[in-house]
Amino acid sequence: MRKTSVYLPDSLKKRLAAFAEHNGVSEAELIREAIEQRLDGTQDERRPTDPPVPGRLVGVGVGPGPADLLTTRALAALRRADRVIAPCTSIEAIGRAEAIVREAAPDVAIERMVFVMQPDHDARSAALVDVCDRIAGYLEDGDEIAFITLGDPNIYSTVSSVVAGVVARRPETEVDTVAGIMAFQALAMAGEVVLTDEQQTLVLLPASAPSETIDAELAMPERTVILYKGGGRIAAVADQVESAGRLDDAVMGELIGMPGERIARVADIRDRPASYLSVVISPAPEGTGPVPQPLAEASHTSAGSAQRSGAEQ
Repeated sequence: MRKTSVYLPDSLKKRLAAFAEHNGVSEAELIREAIEQRLDGTQDERRPTDPPVPGRLVGVGVGPGPADLLTTRALAALRRADRVIAPCTSIEAIGRAEAIVREAAPDVAIERMVFVMQPDHDARSAALVDVCDRIAGYLEDGDEIAFITLGDPNIYSTVSSVVAGVVARRPETEVDTVAGIMAFQALAMAGEVVLTDEQQTLVLLPASAPSETIDAELAMPERTVILYKGGGRIAAVADQVESAGRLDDAVMGELIGMPGERIARVADIRDRPASYLSVVISPAPEGTGPVPQPLAEASHTSAGSAQRSGAEQ
């Protein structure tokens, strides 16, 4: 009698268990199917995932909400990591970043860590200390950690605070990030907004920035202004955009790609409440590049040139 033993690394065991639970099948059935596909030559022709790097912390941007906006590089990082950490407000609650990964990669096991979002400095600091302590411990044990975040890990993200705290505890930590699509990019797609043209510039600000700072940017006609985290200040933002003569073209996106998504003109929702996860785009009213001649005008000009050329001959 022949006995075959299957040895799997811990990271693969976690992915296997998560995928089996999500799809309602046994782990044994999944292993059997994978072996059959390999022996039959019908397995997916996918690029193999690189092995995890012990002691590496990777901030992974999972995009604004739609699962299909998660990049292939992000998926590879999630599947390579020994542990995938998701921020949440309660250990029983699924955070938005986790919800995206669950849909895009149900085979990835996720561990939640609680962050405090309320404006209580002491509570927020204590929660961050606990998160950094735990992650530093995992890295010291030789794990590669993927820390997921909405949007991009290098723009308005908790990743920067986590990296700073972990590196302070463990200076030898290797740090990497995987870029993610931002909510303002998804809003531009959905709202058919051109963010910048040839001669325009773009600035990204929190809606809580000093009002004079926002007013100064809005006063620049060649500047597209994007305001983040403005749900609680949508009325004030609308007033500022209107004062700058930009209200007609300003759009707001809220919970893009998630339940409760709303995309609308700022003028139409200025008196309604909005969530923290909202973004306003005020496109630059001036400064576009050269405008192509209308086809008819171009054809007429070409015909005239041809006639003149023929007469000269």
